[in-house]
Amino acid sequence: MIRLLTCLLSGALFGLGLAIAQMTNPLKVQNFLDVAGHWDPSLAFVMGAAVMITLVGFRVVLRRQAPLLGERFHLPTLVHVDRQLVLGSALFGIGWGLTGYCPGPALATLLSGNDEVYLFVPAMLLGGFLHRKLARRA
Repeated sequence: MIRLLTCLLSGALFGLGLAIAQMTNPLKVQNFLDVAGHWDPSLAFVMGAAVMITLVGFRVVLRRQAPLLGERFHLPTLVHVDRQLVLGSALFGIGWGLTGYCPGPALATLLSGNDEVYLFVPAMLLGGFLHRKLARRA
């Protein structure tokens, strides 16, 4: 029960942070990505703060033998850049630039009444489903 409550509170805090930073506003995100046009650098501070908190947080948390509410840490094992990583990153960036949404903010925006997110989220889920199906075949 404590684990589910922690997940709920963590997700709510994450969503609140996205909303306060306006990362749930696709026009704000697109203006941040439009360095040759109407560039809005304000999200760089949000991203910079997130990176700094993550760097410090990982150093503190990974000193432990195991997470507080889990049996082990689930860390990436990939140690090199491969074709799949590059293509996935490119697709993510293209999708983010075209729509102004990435998965977290899109899910946090679902209850906002923004009609375009109702198209994005199913398309995102379909893309994940298709990737999983194709990856199993390979």
